[in-house]
Amino acid sequence: MEIEWGYIAEWANLLLRWLHIIAGIAWIGASFYFIALDNSLEPPADGNPRVRGEQWSIHGGGFYYKRKYVGAPEALPAKLHWFKWEAYWTWISGFALFVLIYWGQAGTYLVDPRVLDMPAWLAILLSAAMILGGWVAYDRLCRSRFGEDEAKLLAAGAAMLVAVTLLATHLFSGRGAFILVGVMTGTIMVANVAMVIIPGQRKMVAAMEKGEAPDPRYGLWGKQRSVHNTYLTLPVLFLMISPHYPMLTQHRYNWLALLLIALAGALVRQFFVLRHSGRSNWALPAGGAVAVALLFVLVAPRPDARFAGVEAPPFAEVQALVAAHCASCHAARPSFEGIASPPKGVVLEAPADLRRHAAAMRVQIETEAMPPGNLTDMTDTQRAQIIAWIRAGARVQ
Repeated sequence: MEIEWGYIAEWANLLLRWLHIIAGIAWIGASFYFIALDNSLEPPADGNPRVRGEQWSIHGGGFYYKRKYVGAPEALPAKLHWFKWEAYWTWISGFALFVLIYWGQAGTYLVDPRVLDMPAWLAILLSAAMILGGWVAYDRLCRSRFGEDEAKLLAAGAAMLVAVTLLATHLFSGRGAFILVGVMTGTIMVANVAMVIIPGQRKMVAAMEKGEAPDPRYGLWGKQRSVHNTYLTLPVLFLMISPHYPMLTQHRYNWLALLLIALAGALVRQFFVLRHSGRSNWALPAGGAVAVALLFVLVAPRPDARFAGVEAPPFAEVQALVAAHCASCHAARPSFEGIASPPKGVVLEAPADLRRHAAAMRVQIETEAMPPGNLTDMTDTQRAQIIAWIRAGARVQ
């Protein structure tokens, strides 16, 4: 039996995505838990000066007692639990997905000639440079004088995000730009673990094994990067699901949409961080809601002169247009290279299929999300004809 590459790629996509979600839940869960624990510690009841704080809690039918030390305990325990592979596997699986989809089919998903017409190899090279450059620039910022002042570091980091977002959305397709910023941010997060947090912890343990006091700098650096990671989590989660929302990725001001979502996520996360320490600032989630409301207004559909005044054509013409521009992917057996099954299970062959998916088709066609990169050269007139047919009730007879 001959197995096509598209079928293998589909299975790779499924398994990698499943692994990515599993590992991501484990990593984010552990990260959120320790940030919450750190912010809810109380002074030690026994007054031990080595102990920064302690907590009693109950979960799953049992009681737990946790302590955090200022530098290190009097002696190392026989067994010390580390938290690292959750982060590593989240990145490995996520980056593999990015390579499979956005580098493997760069001409379809990463390049959009309407944004910038470039060969696929150049798009891959530029995106790789941005991913690596993002980590290097961020790490340099943290190690510079800005890293000693969180307010200045926040301002510099925000400026960096704005610059990267503008660059990505003016180089790549909207979908590719959102995912690329997400991959770059996720790379920063996992590099924080692999390049700063874990090496620092290893040096602290090594010092204790030699009978020396651990250098407190490693603990401070690790805490700083861990806190950064927790604020980046919610924006990254949104960027990972952004391809499902072309109203954002394909919008004229998609760069502003991305920044508003990042702001909303960071504000909501800050609210929960404060809440774990016994404080609440309802202005934070309110600010996040305002950011989302602004986004709602920003991307709201507006009359488009290109699609106005066009009469609905006969269904036979609409069906011919869909067959020419959409059915190579959205067919029971796609003919487009690299696609083994219709994306999202949407088949656009029979009249009933077109009527059933008419509303979704309108969003994809109106935002120009489909065909991706306008690979089939659908004209504005052809888009207007399909949209007019949908507005008229999507009649198939």
